[in-house]
Amino acid sequence: MKRVFSGIQPTGNLSIGNYLGAMKQFVEMQDDYECFYCVVDLHALTVMPTARSLHEGTLDLAALYYAVGIDPHKANLFLQSHVSEHSELSWLLQCISYFGELSRMTQFKDKKQLIESSKKGSQSITAGLFSYPVLMAADILLYDAEVVPVGQDQKQHVELARNIANRANQLIKDGVFVVPEPLIPKIGAKIMSLRDPSRKMSKSDPVDASRINMLDTPEAIMTKFKKAKTDSENLIKYDPVNKRGVSNLLEIQSLCTNKPISVLEAEYENSGYGKLKTQTAEAVIEFLKPIQERYYELRNSPEMLEYLKLGADNARKIARKTLTRYQNALGLVSRD
Repeated sequence: MKRVFSGIQPTGNLSIGNYLGAMKQFVEMQDDYECFYCVVDLHALTVMPTARSLHEGTLDLAALYYAVGIDPHKANLFLQSHVSEHSELSWLLQCISYFGELSRMTQFKDKKQLIESSKKGSQSITAGLFSYPVLMAADILLYDAEVVPVGQDQKQHVELARNIANRANQLIKDGVFVVPEPLIPKIGAKIMSLRDPSRKMSKSDPVDASRINMLDTPEAIMTKFKKAKTDSENLIKYDPVNKRGVSNLLEIQSLCTNKPISVLEAEYENSGYGKLKTQTAEAVIEFLKPIQERYYELRNSPEMLEYLKLGADNARKIARKTLTRYQNALGLVSRD
């Protein structure tokens, strides 16, 4: 089996965009790949959440992973901070990473611009915000991951991991790291905002109405879809360039019902946007119902904590071997 790694930060409310663009694929892959899935709580520290929000958000996300179908006996789900090798390898990789390549990372540039335009000014830009892509590379390379499922906006991070792996293989020792490949789903890789379909649906968007949260009530879901932005043409057609809002609704409904978009287009041929919005909301409500029920069963259960411990134990066995291999290649003296 090929090995897979992916991680999600426990900050903000996990949206259906996160699920349809990533987690749905995680569930589908666990039968065909050796999977390592991580709640990357150390990455969350770049925005300095409160201790309570980090703690609760971490457990919320872990429960949602299991609720959507991650099987602890098929895939390894763990908390990043429970495997210290992530932090250790991150420092070693920073020593072969270049300032220029990190400064060109799109997300860093976007966040830097946002911070500098705020009242806080540039003093609030931390070193962690700049260097966290190296930690992300360490996350991936620790597990000799051959495949990394990501959305389009995260592809650049996998490219950085590839660059660092190739550099280590060339400068330090050939084959010390496996060079990963990004895997981007053909549909659902980038679910768009309900209020601004030119932008990705994001759990960090300050406008809650822009997204459907995984734990939203049926009433909230219906309200958000009814207010979703479309256009004035009143023609239901899949055209992501010229009809972004309508195409986004069709894509969401397709992914929730497993109906091809071409079938949905035919079904809505003589319908208006009101029907499309209502039925997309109904499809999402029905789709999320069993996930939400399972989430509330698991969230405060000792069963979930045992699953996480099992995942961390399995992850640590692989991570320690990879870290030791790289330390030896660097010439660090073994303590054993």
